[in-house]
Amino acid sequence: MTQDAPMGVGVIGFGTIGTGVVKLLASNADVIASRLGFPLRLARVADLDTARDRGVDLRGAPFDSDANALIDDPAVHLVVELIGGYDASRRLILRALGRGKPVVTANKALLAVHGKEVFEAARRGGADVAFEASVGGGIPILRALREGLAANRIESLHGIINGTTNYVLTQMEQGGEPFEVVLKRAQELGYAELDPSFDVDGVDAAHKITLLASMAFGAEVPFKEVPVEGIRDVTPLDIEMAAEFGYRIKLLGITKRRVDDAGRERIEVRVHPTMIPADSLLAKVDGAMNAIAVHGDAVGPTLFYGAGAGEMPTASAVVADLIELAREVRRGSTGRVAPLSTLPEALVPKPLVPLGELHGRLYLRFTAQDRPGVLSHITGQLGRHGISIESVIQKGRGHAGASVPVVVFTHPASEAAVRKALEAIDRLPDVTAATRVVRIEEEL
Repeated sequence: MTQDAPMGVGVIGFGTIGTGVVKLLASNADVIASRLGFPLRLARVADLDTARDRGVDLRGAPFDSDANALIDDPAVHLVVELIGGYDASRRLILRALGRGKPVVTANKALLAVHGKEVFEAARRGGADVAFEASVGGGIPILRALREGLAANRIESLHGIINGTTNYVLTQMEQGGEPFEVVLKRAQELGYAELDPSFDVDGVDAAHKITLLASMAFGAEVPFKEVPVEGIRDVTPLDIEMAAEFGYRIKLLGITKRRVDDAGRERIEVRVHPTMIPADSLLAKVDGAMNAIAVHGDAVGPTLFYGAGAGEMPTASAVVADLIELAREVRRGSTGRVAPLSTLPEALVPKPLVPLGELHGRLYLRFTAQDRPGVLSHITGQLGRHGISIESVIQKGRGHAGASVPVVVFTHPASEAAVRKALEAIDRLPDVTAATRVVRIEEEL
């Protein structure tokens, strides 16, 4: 193959993102060729649904349901996997890498769970795997961690990395409507899936923060050990109280570096609704947009903002990866930068900090019957466990036997101590529902 000959791209998965990739390869063909010195040409497409009209011209590229044939096709030099899931995508990616063909994927779930196997297969096959689109859609956050911030020791990362939950929380705040009402509207508008569990229960964000933590700290992070909480239990009252005290609630993926007095390094990796200062840049990210705040020891605080999903923003990241891999193939090199930034032999398991060891301010929403002495029982239990109260508010008045919300903001406290106090409080006869806890992050 001559240095200016076209390089063939095979796309497996012709859904929303696959369609965007095909569109972008065609519409920006001249830009891509001018940056590479040769064209990227759509060589083949595979998808189980071959009947639906995607509204794009495949320009003679074969289109069928045989993904194995696509991988084996000598006209396909670069493989794009966009089918998602675990089993079929894993098998296809391993097949392509085993044949020495570089792979671009947006599959954060697969990489969070089976990344070690995939990256090892890439090493054995002498082919690269790129996955910029797996986190943050069109935001080049992985490339920034891998290259732009490579001189830094990363101290912390806070990310709004799921557009669906950010849209729902923004709408709840603006309209004062409950979660169920806003979620239904988000589904009707296409911002949420018919089964929104992966998004609203925090699983999607957990996949992404697992990859980000691995890249930021050179760590093997077991996905199953990452604590995850979703937004189903967030109420308009929680959002109202956050605003009253100068906060907004966002579903955050958080990872931090912690070093103890003996010099042992551990990392925090977690996903949960979080109150953050309303005047912070991250708090101003609304709707379906994403943003990731990264703090490096040399560069200081940085913020990466943009569309975290959607046909063309995600296609932008996929095609950028194709350009990078095509350039390396033409140069006859692989592994210019390790997939997770740190060299594979330097990736080591690092213990995760348990939630019980966190220390910070907390928002607690109790539900209790409105009768004399109840508040003193609640605050008494907090005091017995060494938890100092900053503010306490009872919202509304209940008729005989009715329950009302009681809101407490704590001073910095051990989460383990708070959990022990809540176990005792939730057993009190006048407390009628499990206490809701929202963590507060002051420094982003």
